[in-house]
Amino acid sequence: MTSRQQTLFDTSPAPWELDAAEDQLVASVVFPSGAKEPFDYLVPMALRGGLTVGARVLVPFGRSNRALLAYCVGLADHSKSSHRLKNIKSVVDARSLLSPAMLRMTEWIADHYLCPWGQVLESVLPAGVRSGAGTREATLLSVPTEVAMRMTELKLPPRQHEILRHLAGCRDAITTKELAVAVGCTEGPIRALRQKGFIEERRQRISNLARADTPEEREPALKLNPDQQAALATIDTALESGQHRTLLIHGVTGSGKTEVYIRAIEKVVSFGRQAIVLVPEISLTPQTRQRFRSRFDQVAVLHSHLTDAERHWQWQRIAAGEVQVVVGARSAIFAPTPALGLIVLDEEHESSFKQSTAPRYHARDVALFRARAEDVPLVLGTATPSLESWHRAKTGKYELIDMPRRVMDRPLPEVVTVDLRTQTRGGRGAISRPLRIAMEEALSAGGQVMLLLNRRGFSTHIQCPACGEAVRCADCDVALTHHRENEQAVCHYCDFHGPAPQSCPSCGRDGIRYGGLGTQRLEAEIRAGFPDHVCLRMDTDSMKRRGSHEDALGKFKRGEVDILLGTQMIAKGLDFPNVTLVGVINADVGLHMPDFRAAERTFQLVTQVAGRTGRGPKGGRVIVQTFSPDHPAIQAAVRHDMTMFATAELPHREALQYPPCGSLIRLIIRGPQEAAVKQFAGQLTAGIGHALGDDAAAGKILGPAPAPITKLRGNFRYQAQLHGPNADVLRGAVRQAAADLKPPEGVQWIADVDPLEML
Repeated sequence: MTSRQQTLFDTSPAPWELDAAEDQLVASVVFPSGAKEPFDYLVPMALRGGLTVGARVLVPFGRSNRALLAYCVGLADHSKSSHRLKNIKSVVDARSLLSPAMLRMTEWIADHYLCPWGQVLESVLPAGVRSGAGTREATLLSVPTEVAMRMTELKLPPRQHEILRHLAGCRDAITTKELAVAVGCTEGPIRALRQKGFIEERRQRISNLARADTPEEREPALKLNPDQQAALATIDTALESGQHRTLLIHGVTGSGKTEVYIRAIEKVVSFGRQAIVLVPEISLTPQTRQRFRSRFDQVAVLHSHLTDAERHWQWQRIAAGEVQVVVGARSAIFAPTPALGLIVLDEEHESSFKQSTAPRYHARDVALFRARAEDVPLVLGTATPSLESWHRAKTGKYELIDMPRRVMDRPLPEVVTVDLRTQTRGGRGAISRPLRIAMEEALSAGGQVMLLLNRRGFSTHIQCPACGEAVRCADCDVALTHHRENEQAVCHYCDFHGPAPQSCPSCGRDGIRYGGLGTQRLEAEIRAGFPDHVCLRMDTDSMKRRGSHEDALGKFKRGEVDILLGTQMIAKGLDFPNVTLVGVINADVGLHMPDFRAAERTFQLVTQVAGRTGRGPKGGRVIVQTFSPDHPAIQAAVRHDMTMFATAELPHREALQYPPCGSLIRLIIRGPQEAAVKQFAGQLTAGIGHALGDDAAAGKILGPAPAPITKLRGNFRYQAQLHGPNADVLRGAVRQAAADLKPPEGVQWIADVDPLEML
């Protein structure tokens, strides 16, 4: 449904004007912000040849006719509106930024995730692509086809003949300067050929970064074991069918899933097609890129550490069909591959595949839509499938491929728990006696050690021992974390930085207590306890510099670092054969959070980090420190047993209608005035309840209630949860309730469809 803008007078055209308008071209446009519905505009005759669907335009909007940027999402011969339309002012993009298939996908994202279409388009297109970063306007030369066909008949001086022959042999158009350098002449003969009409020119933006990839040293293909051969055969069958199939590879850590992906992609490339490989963490990107570039000639890498110019250059290469494999984080699912043949999601369970800001899409579900739309297979791979994917595989919606053995039949590492309730630790340190002994043994034998602690900073809370008051962020309802660098108190939610207090801000007493354990304190303890060994910390605080992930992992791989410690970024996908010990400092960090996925995340994290050891001939072991050794998630992780965990967890989900046994939409309402937020939250949920009606089977709404983190970045937060068996019914209820409901000034709300975070 398209909208029309309000005017002061009736602008309905007369009947004879409607007849004359039948040959008019009408563009449907959406705006990146503000108005949510599409609007119709006339395309003036002068712009018809230059406007394509997927390009941006400038249009007059409102009574003041101010010029706004919009995306053209459709062209039709006449308008569905009976009202006089305004003319488009100008066309911004000389070519479409989005293919018709990509436009359909963004429209689906807008509908599925309850987000305005224009906002989705703005999110999908990188800023560097929209701005043309890293490009310049240039005049490009080429030889017209009719001239090339009679080139031998032309009576020209030898130098001009040479210039013409060279230019005709170029695959792409080039600039005057490039042509002069290539032939070894001045620009005079080239100008003469242009004046004679033997060379044509056009203005075009070209990249300043055009360069060839430096090839990696070629790695030989590895010999596949029976599990890998069976998995590859299933994927090959899907590729040869020319139809979409979703395949879930449940392969234990170290089972060789990446080699299966590479072999499948080699087949895709032999068909002249392209593949997209998504990885969850930027820390995985360098390793994955190196692995793929050692086997393929043209690999593009898309991740958040690229500059706008670099991202635009990669985007252009992909769109031109010059790239065989696209490797990247979640946004790489939007890569403009013209001949897509396969999509791979590695570590498909990872929460980083879910976008945390609008549009709150999940890359796995977007990949599924795209794979279905383009009739290509989708391969999901992980040792710890999300319960959504596991349930879909067990109910026949996905095809399950099991890879239960490691390559070279190496055993899975032995996992031992240390019960922190009974364990006496030396002093107030993080390392228990069994873990310390195991570290000494591993290091003395020439092995490397990895330690996981999923908490940043030095001390995780600052508290007064007299009044008991914890030092909290003024803008967020969370405790501040002590960071040793510059003695700062930091909020990990709004990034507030302030001096670490020496006395209680509440009662003024000196001797404030710094408690809790973060990666910085762990690093200090390791450096003091193991002074003869090199230690390196990896977390978001230490890995801010461009290239820091690659540098850190390179040092560890080369053996320049003995002990690698960090947050969850070290827990998955990394392959270091010399790691013989993994220690989990506190497996309970996220286990008791007010989130129905807490147990699932704990199982996945412990299982994944355990899989970083035992990948080489030296074998490996894992020590898990925990206050909850009998918890089903810990017990299943110790046994590397996904079936055991799913069997224990799924009945709870089913009883409460939580995913994957039901659909869920989380509503978050926020604003600076708590009373206004609470009132609007009540109006919104009441409207949704009315839209659902009295049929409890259609769905139910819980709340509103204060969110677990009640205040965030200066805004009070309320939330509600919408449960039901049918996601479309829930989305329809939200749309109906929101249609005529306008929040008060300062209050904002969002619907998070299929949420992963409940805080």
